[in-house]
Amino acid sequence: MKNSDRRRFLLGAGALALLAASPVRAAAAELELQQPGTLRVAVYANFAPYSAAGKGIDVALGRALAERLGLQPQIVEFPADENMNDDLRNMVWRGHYLGHKPADVMLHVPVDVHFAAANRQVKIFGPYHLETLALARVAERVPAPSGSAAESFAVFAQERIGVELDSHASDFLLQLMDGALRPNVAHFRNLGEAAAALRNGEIAAAMGTRSELEAALAGHPGIAIDTLAMPELRISGWPLGMAVKADSAALADALGNALAELQRSGELARLFAANGVPHRVP
Repeated sequence: MKNSDRRRFLLGAGALALLAASPVRAAAAELELQQPGTLRVAVYANFAPYSAAGKGIDVALGRALAERLGLQPQIVEFPADENMNDDLRNMVWRGHYLGHKPADVMLHVPVDVHFAAANRQVKIFGPYHLETLALARVAERVPAPSGSAAESFAVFAQERIGVELDSHASDFLLQLMDGALRPNVAHFRNLGEAAAALRNGEIAAAMGTRSELEAALAGHPGIAIDTLAMPELRISGWPLGMAVKADSAALADALGNALAELQRSGELARLFAANGVPHRVP
């Protein structure tokens, strides 16, 4: 292996000895990385609360994983491409055509057997959070969702609801009830802008990923957030995990062990809480 040197430390009265490292750190010394001694972590740019301007859940997780492996973290924030297949190609297994080299690991990848089968150039593993679709609503104007989608969303024939452009929530609402809700579906560049409009009273509700809504609306009075799980939704929840190159089994094992340590110690839950999101175990 390229990075096979062991770290040595001076112990006692100047005697040289091997540090009794954890199994995770010992394994990390044998990894082939883009740059020896550094874990290059790809995260989405402008994607609060997960990653934005060097802060967020995925940024903190990437740093914590590197620390557990005894490596220096290098966080790479990249803009999303047309779809996640493109993101995996650009940031994991090949690199971008503009010359950007791939990362060692990419975070925020859905752990799904069908998605993994369509992307055999990568290994998807390590679920670290359960993401779900949710409805944030002004409780006095919009009742809690119950029953079928048509029953739960009928109120938006009168009230306005915000969604992110080109999102699953947008597609769902535009098609629901044969398009009857379209006049009241307001589109925003991102879910953070939709949450701001909800806080300001411009819309009565917003639909999207629960973690984004929780972080953007934490502590705001009069707004309730409900997880959506109804038969008409094609997808209601999915585990978020990691991806490395398909032949990087040793790296995947080391990262998986590091993640397990973070979860056992409670550090994983703490870094989610620090960003305004309750951790949900997949």
